Amino acid sequence: MSEISAGDAMATAASTVGWRRAGIAGAAIGVIAAGAAAGVAVERLTVGRGMRKRARLALDATGPYGSLRGLPGRATADDGTELYYEIDEIEPGGGTGTGGTPPGTAAGPRRRRLFGRKAPAPVTVVFSHGYCLSQDSWHFQRAALRGLVRTVHWDQRSHGRSERGRAQAQGVHVGIDQLGRDLKAVIDAAAPEGPLVLVGHSMGGMTMMALADQYPALFRDRVAAVAFVGTSSGKLGEVSFGLPVAGVNAVRRVLPGVLKALGSQPELVERGRRATADLFAGLIKRYSFGSRDVDPAVERFAERLIESTPIDVVAEFYPAFTEYDKSGALPLFREVPVLILAGDKDLVTPSSHSEAMADQLPDAELVIVPDAGHLVMLEHPETVTDRLADLLVRVGAVPESSNVGGHGSTAQQPGG
Repeated sequence: MSEISAGDAMATAASTVGWRRAGIAGAAIGVIAAGAAAGVAVERLTVGRGMRKRARLALDATGPYGSLRGLPGRATADDGTELYYEIDEIEPGGGTGTGGTPPGTAAGPRRRRLFGRKAPAPVTVVFSHGYCLSQDSWHFQRAALRGLVRTVHWDQRSHGRSERGRAQAQGVHVGIDQLGRDLKAVIDAAAPEGPLVLVGHSMGGMTMMALADQYPALFRDRVAAVAFVGTSSGKLGEVSFGLPVAGVNAVRRVLPGVLKALGSQPELVERGRRATADLFAGLIKRYSFGSRDVDPAVERFAERLIESTPIDVVAEFYPAFTEYDKSGALPLFREVPVLILAGDKDLVTPSSHSEAMADQLPDAELVIVPDAGHLVMLEHPETVTDRLADLLVRVGAVPESSNVGGHGSTAQQPGG
């Protein structure tokens, strides 16, 4: 990436002739800043564009990842932003509430009552996704747990089906503390009572640390266990993204200005980003996965997730990571079972960050997954699901006899 000023980047993005160049810059920034992208199904530039398009459509049809849906709801953040979430309820016979009549109504499962009082609220597992992703990034873990435990999946502000941050639309800087307050709003709406297990990937894990930092009483009284996946407690400004020292220093100098420029011309940049996607297939895949034999349908699924995040959202979130530091909140997690899991080839939140967290949480289970990158829950879903299921068994959220088995794999499941 060449060293250009913010003014030069603005001029380039605004130029009709330079829209393709802006798209290339936007794609590169989506890789380096977001760190959550994916490869395309057919990567060879010798293959015609029409054939590549047909291949992607075929993969979308054969690998319907992200198609699981639950009972929808909306929570309202402190700035009025509507946050979208879905609940998978436990139902008699092991099914889940996936829409239609809400549980507890005349046509739904009846809640048991003891001497006129309702039974204790079940454990709720709340999944928080990462930067430039959505709740669907937990597809395999969600499939594995349906019917076994109550789960909540939500979209962070400006991501997925949630509303664009209202404060950000007014020019207010978004920070990780805001995301922690958003998670509190979702918990209040979707799981107002009962024990909680918090699971977060990347930015989602940071969101959980911000929640604990701002609401220690909630954390102390209700959180039964925590799982951090590919995340960090701080010092993200020191991450090299696998680049040489000179290259990463150049990126750090120009990135804020370039992001600001590109974010001001979203329609122009999106055109360029779509047109140049194939040129960055290998680079994008590099920052998502660590192994070479990733299912092409999974790669395509991850590509769709990252494509759905507008460049102006990428731009407005990035500064929050350079300022982020929640290492002081980690002691709050010492009283609950903690799983810390990362890929050994993660270039975005390197496994050394997970190891640093484990140093402050000596009783935590630390799992470093071989041949895994940043999107470890998609790349090695069986491993992530297995360790998460073990955590849930340890805190009594699911029976020890439960079998999540193949539901956490990339193999297609009946009805899934």
